[in-house]
Amino acid sequence: MKARTLILMAAAAAMVLACKNTKSVEQKVAEFTEWNETFMENYRTRLTALQDNPEAAEAFTDSAYNAYVTYNKAALEENLDNAVGVMALKEIYSDYEDAELEVILDKLTAPVTGKDSAFVANLKESVASRKGTAEGQMFTDFEIDGVKFSDFIGHGKYVLVDFWASWCGPCRREMPNLRSVYKDFAGDQFDMLSVAVWDKPEDTIEAAKEENIVWNQIINAQQVPTDIYGIEGIPHIILFGPDGTIVKRNLRGENIRKAVAEALGK
Repeated sequence: MKARTLILMAAAAAMVLACKNTKSVEQKVAEFTEWNETFMENYRTRLTALQDNPEAAEAFTDSAYNAYVTYNKAALEENLDNAVGVMALKEIYSDYEDAELEVILDKLTAPVTGKDSAFVANLKESVASRKGTAEGQMFTDFEIDGVKFSDFIGHGKYVLVDFWASWCGPCRREMPNLRSVYKDFAGDQFDMLSVAVWDKPEDTIEAAKEENIVWNQIINAQQVPTDIYGIEGIPHIILFGPDGTIVKRNLRGENIRKAVAEALGK
């Protein structure tokens, strides 16, 4: 199935959602589940066919993802009062800005129990945590095995903090960028800190050696900082100011160097 077919499939299905109000919740859940399963099956089949063409595979993946989000956003908006809304939200909550999520969560009236209840509660807590630790806010301290976050933050330097884990592929792929930034900027005005989350300490230590992490580290932080800072996925890289103010959040790729250079006036 080509990317255009997937996009049209999503658009057509999204339009049909508006006509589902007369259907039972069970029917809506069944149709939503079937659509998503069929979509993913077609996606995997097409991606396999493109495995020898990386550029085409990447373009197809982008188009397919956009189509997937389009359908699920429509499903969410049309089903805020039933289980489909929660199912769709689980698929695409990371595609919303926090302000949008707040509005959606306020509108969500679907009965939630068990895992759904925990998911919605945790999402509300994450949004609230990010609001309290947004850019311009002062850092929030925490302590791991006698080591405080404030041992490194708020002492007159800009500090780039990388929340990561050894098993996280995207985290490992950011390491060359981080090493380059540290090499070029570390000094009286700038330092770096890696905080290992959701990881086994022994795996973190081994990976840190492999990645040549020579800057400061906090190991075995687990969920403590991710709960405080509302971090849903890693790597999550934050630049803190000399006084501990959060300057930039969720930095990736070239934006890491750009943010640091801009902060240092270089």
